[in-house]
Order: sequence, then structure tokens, then C-alpha cells
Amino acid sequence: MALNQKESLPTQIMRKRAEGEKNANVEATADRFRERFDGKNASVATRQAETMSMVNEYYDLATDFYEYGWGQAFHFAPRYQGEGFYESLCRHEYFLASRGGFKQGMRVLDLGCGVGGPMRNIARFSQAEIVGVNNNGYQITRGTRQNTRAGLSDLCSFMESSFMEMPCKDGEYDGAYAIEATCHAANKVQCFSEIFRALKPGGVFVGYEWIMTNKYDPANEEHRRIKHGIELGDALPDLETAKQVQQALRDAGFIIEEAFDVNEQFENSPMKTLPWYQPLLGAYTIQGFKSTPIGRWCTSTMCFWLEFLRLAPKGTVKTTKILEEAADNLVKGGKLGIFTPSYYFKVRKPAA
Repeated sequence: MALNQKESLPTQIMRKRAEGEKNANVEATADRFRERFDGKNASVATRQAETMSMVNEYYDLATDFYEYGWGQAFHFAPRYQGEGFYESLCRHEYFLASRGGFKQGMRVLDLGCGVGGPMRNIARFSQAEIVGVNNNGYQITRGTRQNTRAGLSDLCSFMESSFMEMPCKDGEYDGAYAIEATCHAANKVQCFSEIFRALKPGGVFVGYEWIMTNKYDPANEEHRRIKHGIELGDALPDLETAKQVQQALRDAGFIIEEAFDVNEQFENSPMKTLPWYQPLLGAYTIQGFKSTPIGRWCTSTMCFWLEFLRLAPKGTVKTTKILEEAADNLVKGGKLGIFTPSYYFKVRKPAA
């Protein structure tokens, strides 16, 4: 498969779950996942206590849809006018690699690496050895296959682990990055402290974090509803603010060198740009049709009939409804300016 290319046909959506596979009952998994947010006993505290199970449920449900509709890089990026969708994703990744100073001979962690699209791009770009941290076995299986196809098995590998507690030595890695992943952490100080432990003295950690901006008003019912919809649709225990993220980085021991909202920079630039949520709005083109209202209806209808005809597992439609809720609220949050997925930071572990 070419760089970041998405699946052209829904073959993975129709895949049969293997006997004994984790979360093999798609319908039960979708019901259990939604109950964590909308059930009678749903709470932030409960989601934080069960974050690992919740996130694994989500990605066992959503990974095939992500690859089909988005590609191998599960993240957003603002775009310059005239820049292609996949070009913008790659540029967003290269920016992190450049700011992190990643280069040949370095060993770098990719925290929450998904199926490894960014890992492979950054490995090509920097020639650094990238180790992707992921606790989802299905994504690792998918990503390992893509590493082999791309001829990158020597530079790209996976560590099956939570980024809250990694099986590595203190000071083992030269650098680290996270692309819209540590928002899944139940406790950011614990998460960032573990990354701090894994880095060599002087090592750099760069990332993009999902946050609620200063425009978010917790007293505003619509704002709260949008925040909840984003959390439900993307398996997040609780979205935080830039100040909270910065404080967690400091509490973990890091020195903050840079921190700003990339999307805000694009919006304020004299250059003509497209917002990060533009792909979710869709366009009546070959690439953008799936995200248009008609395109989404076609996908939902297709999934209904695939499930009805038993070509896709029962629960596929429920999964699409979770993802639709995510898309709708991400767009609303982006348009109101109360949410950004691209709060960039560069931090450093003090030199010994």
C-alpha cells in the first residue's frame, strides 16, 4: 500500500473475527463501550479507572473503519490551500520529527502509534529507528504487515505495551513523540513521567495533544455536549486544557521549550489555509465523497446491508454510529474554536 493510502474497498470491515480474538463479539463490545459514556453508572472516574480496556474496545471496533476512510495515519492536520490531504498529514509528521531533531542512529519512541503510518513516514524522513508503543494487538498485526511491505522492518518495530508502564530500561531512548495519542491517558502526569524515565538525559519529547481551548466554557451546555460527544466518539476519559497539559509535563520533570496550537497559527496566517476538520466535511470529489452527507449515508447503508447479509459482523452499524458521533462533534468543536487536536509541545529531559 502506498504512503498513507486508505483501503479502496471495505474488505477489512467485513473480516471475520477469529475464535478467541479479543473483543470478537462486535455488538457486545460496541454496547459495552457506549455504556461507559451514556450508561446509568457512567462517569469520568470510571472511565479513568478502566481506560486501557475502554481504548482497546474502541480500536478493536474502529481500526478497520479508520483505515478504510482515512488511511494509515490516524490524526488530523491543517492544510495550506492547494496542498493534498495526505501531503498535509506527512508535513504535520515531518514537523514533529524536525523539531525533535530525530536523525540516523537515534532510537525514538512513537507513543500510541496506531497501525504505524506516521512511524513509517518519520523513519523514511529521519532514518531514525522508531519503536511504536501500542497495547492493541490487532493494530500491531496490521502495522507489522505494513512495515514488511514497505521494507522498513529494520527501522520500524512495535512494543506491545501501555505507554503508562513500558518494559524498557531507564534512559534507553534518544527521543520520543506522540501524535494525538496521550489524550487517551487516564493520568497525564503518570504517562509523561514514564516517557521521561525512558528518555536519555537531554532527550526531547514532542507531540500533538487534543485539548479544549480557552474558548471552551464549562458552564455552556452546548460546549459540554460537544466535549462529551468527542470523548465518546474517540474513547477519551476526559479532555483537558493547555494549562493542564503543560502542568502535567512540568510535574513529570520536563522543561517546556515550545508550546502552541498549530491550528491557531494556521488560522492567523496570511497564507490561505483549510481547517483541520475540512476532511470531515467532505467534498464532492473522488477522495472527499465518503465524508459528505451523501457519502456518509452510503457508508451507513452499505454497513447495514453487509451486516444484514452477514457479510459483516453484527454490531457494525453500532460502530458506525459511534464514529459518526465523533465526526459531528469534532466539526462542531472545530468551528466554534473550543477544541483543537493539534496543541504542539516540545519538552526536554534535563541533561545530567
